Amino acid sequence: MSESATIRIILPFHLRTLAHAESEITLDVVSPVTTRSVLDALETRYPMLQGTIRDHTTKERRAFLRFFACEEDLSHQSPDELLPQDVVSGKEPFVIIGAIAGG
Repeated sequence: MSESATIRIILPFHLRTLAHAESEITLDVVSPVTTRSVLDALETRYPMLQGTIRDHTTKERRAFLRFFACEEDLSHQSPDELLPQDVVSGKEPFVIIGAIAGG
């Protein structure tokens, strides 16, 4: 039997509006807890988010979204790298931020 962790996720306004969710949600994520497993669980629970955070085919992060945990930018790390223990324990959230561009 696989173990799971209850992960806190903070969504940006446009994604929580699309998902009809609060700014912070909790999800049970099967171990090992990685960015990929968190996003898989998020898209399973909120199927309307499929394709908005990651490309449908390649599963690569969309350019204008960033991932943070424990004040560290995880956006360019492997999606299979383990998340920090404070995220796995629920002490700290996994944060998805919509990047701002302008000129």
